[in-house]
Amino acid sequence: MNANRLVNMLVRRLLNRGLNRGINYAARRGKAPAKMTPEERAKAQSSRKMSNRARQALRLGRRFTRF
Repeated sequence: MNANRLVNMLVRRLLNRGLNRGINYAARRGKAPAKMTPEERAKAQSSRKMSNRARQALRLGRRFTRF
C-alpha cells in the first residue's frame, strides 16, 4: 500500500467521523442526552435513522450511476 492510499484512507475516516458527529449534534439540537426529554430523545433517534437511510440511498444511487 502506498503513502497516497494511506493518506486518503485517513482523511476519509476523519471526514466521516466529523460528518457523523455533526449529524448527531444536529439531531440532538445541541443538547446533551442527559438534558433531553424522552420525546426529544425519540425525535433525535428517528433523525439519526433517517440520516442513515439517506446515506444508504446515496450509496445505492452512486452504484447505479456508475454503469
